[in-house]
Amino acid sequence: MAKVRTAFLVVASIVFLGSVYHHLFREELLITAEDLQVPFYTQTNAIVEDEAQEVTNQISRHVTSVANSIATVSILLPAWEVLVIVSPETPPPPDSFGSHYNCLFPNGDSSPARPSGFLSFPFRMTFKCDLPARIRRRFPFPQPILTRSLENPPEKRPPAPELLRWTFLVYDSITTENDVVLFAKGLNHRQGGGRSPNDLTCVFGDDAPNGIRTAVTTSFQEVFRCKLPEPTAVSPRALERIKISLEVSQNKRVVPSVAYYTPARKISPQQPKSLLCACTMVYNVAKFLKEWVMYHSAIGVEKFILYDNESDDDLQIIVEELIQEGYNMSTIFWIWPKAQEAGFSHCAIHASDLCTWMMYIDIDEFVYSPSWINSSNPSPQMLKSLLPRSPSLIGQVMISCYEFGPSNQKSHPVTGVIQGYNCRRRGENRHKSIVLLDGIDNSLLNVIHHFRLKQGFKTKKLGKQEVVVNHYKFQAWPEFKTKFRRRVSAYVVDWTKAVNPTSKDRTPGLGYAPVEPPGWPDKFCEVNDDRLKDLTRRWFGFESPSGYHLAWQR
Repeated sequence: MAKVRTAFLVVASIVFLGSVYHHLFREELLITAEDLQVPFYTQTNAIVEDEAQEVTNQISRHVTSVANSIATVSILLPAWEVLVIVSPETPPPPDSFGSHYNCLFPNGDSSPARPSGFLSFPFRMTFKCDLPARIRRRFPFPQPILTRSLENPPEKRPPAPELLRWTFLVYDSITTENDVVLFAKGLNHRQGGGRSPNDLTCVFGDDAPNGIRTAVTTSFQEVFRCKLPEPTAVSPRALERIKISLEVSQNKRVVPSVAYYTPARKISPQQPKSLLCACTMVYNVAKFLKEWVMYHSAIGVEKFILYDNESDDDLQIIVEELIQEGYNMSTIFWIWPKAQEAGFSHCAIHASDLCTWMMYIDIDEFVYSPSWINSSNPSPQMLKSLLPRSPSLIGQVMISCYEFGPSNQKSHPVTGVIQGYNCRRRGENRHKSIVLLDGIDNSLLNVIHHFRLKQGFKTKKLGKQEVVVNHYKFQAWPEFKTKFRRRVSAYVVDWTKAVNPTSKDRTPGLGYAPVEPPGWPDKFCEVNDDRLKDLTRRWFGFESPSGYHLAWQR
């Protein structure tokens, strides 16, 4: 009897997995092992696409008769997380963050909906909820209803549209004076090449068959540039909010989209253009931010642009405190997972009228020159002296990185990362860059912190005696574990996947799980380097009645 029961379970499992395979790879839902966390599939960088069938549903709004429900569109993200985007035609209620919302699915299952942040262009509120376990067992996955009430749902509801897939989606856009830039998953390889622009068309309008079409001019990574529609092709009122997507020319297949075209408005800048700005992607960095901003502002960064990858700490509070103290800062809500390169491309367009040069470094990286060691005070000219004098064909300055280890720290140092971590690896690893925004190639192609330049511009690599980046990469385990869990770059390997074991991005001895390796506090310590530590104590340290402090300590 036991053998019969076992055989039945095996057959049932095979049938279920077979249905999963059929749906994933034959019915064009474009979901990958990385998205579903399914261990028996191997994720590749190839385009996952079934040319035989249109995506089942491209509905932009989910309208229902459930009491207190809101018009939304929903996307299935990695790890069974659902992103719910409120329709731009539905302003969020005044009590949005004070009310309890739920994601209600057609079978009656529900999960709490957590307020997640606000998308702009146009303004839209977002929520996140988990896809219930029972829903995961049967395809197709339906979109939920966003509701404040789970009481007395109607017995009959319109069929729920299918969840959009993060693996095949136009997710954002930004408009320039000359074109519109789209950001899309599922069309190109992550690390550069992909479809020819001639294979794609840009589509403006909710009604794709009758939409306005323009040519795609560049197609690299997740970034696509499209020509603008003729001003007379769309009424001025419609231009205030018009859906925009991409169409594969070969089979006239339109990629599902949650992006909108918003015509560029010429706004006179209220401030003069900054010579040097810094752009970075952040997640839960409130405890690090003041140190990073105060240090780099003192040596020459005039404006800071943060792409917030859905932080849930006190980030915005710290940003507001810094603004009140006189620092020029702004944040852009960038909820999209594994989209750091796209975010940096977006930043290059967004900041083109605000900044001349852009420094792309992470929040745990600090630019430092050995020539500053005897300086009694920092100067705003320190970083600017590294830039070429105009006119010049230098469009990008590259700086080598030193990687610092945990330095025997068990938790985040109260005095900050520069004071807390002083032991590093001997050799350099990777480079970071300061880029002339006008020198960036129209493709916006970048490899995390370096951009392809327009023809005629050159990249200059600075020597380690001139300047380095102190990268406090391997911090105390509780901090590093957060980085392990949440990788924002699509270009680097996913540490939880058993691929590319020799990649320079991997941490030696770490493996594929967020489990602290033996002896972690003493790892990666080959050279004691106190130069920046001593320098910042001189620049930012002061005595107080409660003891010695750094400027960024509360």
